[in-house]
Amino acid sequence: MSAKNSKEIISAMEGIFRFAIIGNRYQDKRQVAVMRVLSYLSEKQAEVYMDRSFYDFLTCEEHLDVKVAGVFEDYNFDVDFVISMGGDGTFLRAASRVGAKGTPLIGVNTGRLGFLADVLPSEVETALDAIYSHNYKLEQHSVIKIDAEGESIEGNPFALNDIAILKRDNAAMISIRTSIDGEYLVTYQADGLIISTPTGSTAYSLSNGGPIIVPQSGILCLTPVAPHSLNIRPIVISDKSVITLTVESRSHNFLAAIDGRSEKLREGTQLTIQKAPYEINIVKRPGKRYFANLREKMMWGADNRQP
Repeated sequence: MSAKNSKEIISAMEGIFRFAIIGNRYQDKRQVAVMRVLSYLSEKQAEVYMDRSFYDFLTCEEHLDVKVAGVFEDYNFDVDFVISMGGDGTFLRAASRVGAKGTPLIGVNTGRLGFLADVLPSEVETALDAIYSHNYKLEQHSVIKIDAEGESIEGNPFALNDIAILKRDNAAMISIRTSIDGEYLVTYQADGLIISTPTGSTAYSLSNGGPIIVPQSGILCLTPVAPHSLNIRPIVISDKSVITLTVESRSHNFLAAIDGRSEKLREGTQLTIQKAPYEINIVKRPGKRYFANLREKMMWGADNRQP
């Protein structure tokens, strides 16, 4: 049993759980869901802390009566569970803020797809019941990290979904010299290159022809974006591998998109991408299955032919 799980059980025995709520302030329909969460946790006498920007939005702009134990900013929270209120983008931002803390993450979907944030607003009480009855499992999802030699990454360098190396201008492709564990692989002539975890395999990589990768597979996928050559296809490698990239561009700079957060870097900067030393723990309820989620949310395998 991990130290984190031991901490959760001790907290439950004492009758008090601590929750941090991180939300998306740009969706009106989240109001009902967040009030349902707060009402449930109030009945359980839980300690609830809320991201300051989300708290200010709910109280100042939506004029809701939100009672919490405190508010926090950035990474300054120490709780038993984190609840993400929004879509998959909000979930990724919450995961970024959890980072190496190891805090289990629950995603309440008030967005559209909800592949990562898979708890519907109508399922809030059921999902939280599972927490209090210990009737859930923690699913470990790998994270990748980017380092840029000679340059600093302004934001968080860790990604749960993917890191994409992309051109900045609309005219010319970029050249991405790629090596795996020091061995030269290929130079991609393309609009970009996506390095995806299994979690991110159903996102940007999939839209560019990459494969669906089941979580805990222990692999990463390199998927080119609009490659110049028809001979270039996605390739799957071990997540223990170290990926080294060097980019050439006519505009002399390029973008590194880290779970959608863009960083501008200079041409010639050597990039190193590898698995992070920690994983993100996602709470999964009984009956929630990955392949069922694929069929329901992604319409995977659906036959739309008329009878």
